[in-house]
Amino acid sequence: MDKVNKINRTILGIDPGTTLMGYAIVRSKDSKLELLIMGVIELKKYKSHYEKLGKIYERINSIIKEYNPEELAIEAPFFGKNVQSMLKLGRAQGVAMAAALSNGLPIFEYAPKKIKIAITGSGSASKEQVANSLKLELQIKDMPQYMDATDALGAAVCHFHQTKFISQTAKSGNSSGNWASFIKNNPGRIKS
Repeated sequence: MDKVNKINRTILGIDPGTTLMGYAIVRSKDSKLELLIMGVIELKKYKSHYEKLGKIYERINSIIKEYNPEELAIEAPFFGKNVQSMLKLGRAQGVAMAAALSNGLPIFEYAPKKIKIAITGSGSASKEQVANSLKLELQIKDMPQYMDATDALGAAVCHFHQTKFISQTAKSGNSSGNWASFIKNNPGRIKS
């Protein structure tokens, strides 16, 4: 069975950054989510961009070794006007992905708007609205200081919601998990 089809799994979410990189680990069990950890990798104190990249790789690798996630959900960088910032952010994302790949994790990338829609139902939701929805959904008592951590949690929860349909389809015995099989198995839900 493909890893994405597993009902019970552990997902690492990452919000890439070069000053703060958010991370979160969630575990799904019987279609319910549990937050294991969330936080940030603080990179402000490192002067060299290459030193920051080394710390990102080192810390993501240690988180993977400690929590054994099976999948990585990472927020795709949005395109800004500052090319230099985009280049640095892309490198940070690439290093986090390399850490995941070196540990055998499949990578799933989500646009910020897709994450917002999956969490709040609105692609224009604010970071605070996303954080509040996550707080309610996962019954989190103490929210982190930095929104980068909740952004990473949003990526992990988005991935869980995006792949839940595939998991439920696989559980019901329909291994194809595509829209054609959904339509075939749910003719009453299609409106002409």
